[in-house]
Amino acid sequence: MDKMKIMVVDDESRMRKLVKDFLQRNNYEVLEAGDGSEALDIFFEQKDIALIILDVMMPKMDGWQVCREIRNYSKVPIIMLTARGDEKDELQGFELGVDEYISKPFSPKILVARVEAILRRTGKAQADEVLEVGGIRLDKAAHMVEIDGKSVDLSYKEFELLTYFMENCGIALSREKILNNVWNYDYFGDARTIDTHVKKLRSKLGEKGELIKTIWGMGYKLEA
Repeated sequence: MDKMKIMVVDDESRMRKLVKDFLQRNNYEVLEAGDGSEALDIFFEQKDIALIILDVMMPKMDGWQVCREIRNYSKVPIIMLTARGDEKDELQGFELGVDEYISKPFSPKILVARVEAILRRTGKAQADEVLEVGGIRLDKAAHMVEIDGKSVDLSYKEFELLTYFMENCGIALSREKILNNVWNYDYFGDARTIDTHVKKLRSKLGEKGELIKTIWGMGYKLEA
């Protein structure tokens, strides 16, 4: 299946790269624009953009102008980014048909979660929302895990950990890699956190917990 296209519009290249990296890790294709006029050029060239992440403060043409222009032609979902947490800005955004409004600084993982929620709401969610490995069925959208048809109750982090294992089935994952991907890059913790969560996850998965293998001195691997 073709990856869904998301356009990230921000005059700060570091911000664009940060958002792009997180979106690409979640299997989206990312188009970049450094200002409003470039964003409009790309938007009218590419007919299949699924969502736009749009910064408010930009040279040449600000985010509000870009939003107005796009809304004349399209109802594509738009997430506005702003450095100001101003209520007037927020109200203006919703009046223009903005779907979501996020103030900087923000967590990239939260931004990706908002992107996925909006795409689900607008019926454009990814087809790979359901993962199945070795009798374990995980539904990302419903946040549900079932083993042989029976529901398993997992905490938020256990669910994320299992998702990461299932998406990388058969691949040896170091503790550092798991920390970076499940606990995020800004987590300064102890690798033992992972061991504790893996132990709880195995316990909750019952017999299926044996599918999570320990790789001594390195990390873990899910084997079906």
